[in-house]
Amino acid sequence: MLAIERKNEILNKLRADQRVLVSELASFYNVTEETIRRDLDKLEKEGYATKTYGGAILGNSTKTDLSYTIRNKTNVEAKNIIASLASRLVEDGDHLMLDDSSTSLFLAKKLKGKKNLTIITNSVELVVELSTVETWTIILTGGRLKPDSLALVGDQTQASLRRYHVDKVIFSCKGIAPSAGITDSSEFHAQTKQSMIAGAQKKILILDSSKFDKISFVEIAGLDAIDTVVTNAAPGDQWLRLFEENGTQCIYPHEKAK
Repeated sequence: MLAIERKNEILNKLRADQRVLVSELASFYNVTEETIRRDLDKLEKEGYATKTYGGAILGNSTKTDLSYTIRNKTNVEAKNIIASLASRLVEDGDHLMLDDSSTSLFLAKKLKGKKNLTIITNSVELVVELSTVETWTIILTGGRLKPDSLALVGDQTQASLRRYHVDKVIFSCKGIAPSAGITDSSEFHAQTKQSMIAGAQKKILILDSSKFDKISFVEIAGLDAIDTVVTNAAPGDQWLRLFEENGTQCIYPHEKAK
């Protein structure tokens, strides 16, 4: 099979399944994983795919909202690493705001051993996940439902969030870049996270390493607005210097929370 034919077939698989895995494609086509990664590189450059750990998802995820079912199946290893690290920053009795990102959902699962937490969120999925946890107080904002992400958004969501003052907000984003700050794909999501940031004493950004040096549609906040960044791999030296200049703690594997 010609490379162009294989690439087109992979694109058709992406369109059908929304995601592909390098290992499965390499086995199916009887080629090396490196060959498949080159195919995915080309699809990403052409705007058809976004590479993830171990595979790729359809489209440019920094500019679009993928369904919650797809998001929860991508970058699982990275999200578990981030969730484990971020959970160490949460103490018994904390009042938290968590956004509707899939990484926050992974974090919520890691927090179930904590006691007497108060969680304020706009994520219907996260509330369902935590509905059986005893001793916790769970508050779901009002707002208009976005079925693709199971998130509540809009003016009612913002009004609800502005009523509260919490110890920590933990949120994710679609991209982070020195020139554009922290960005997201939707004004609704960006506004929700801005309201959460405004009501929190400590601002914690959780994101996988693929989102560094990516710019999405709308700004959430500047880099100096966050206190802590939690990610799954060491950022480059330029990022570490920038975080140090802004007084931002950066936590990643083999680095312990202070």
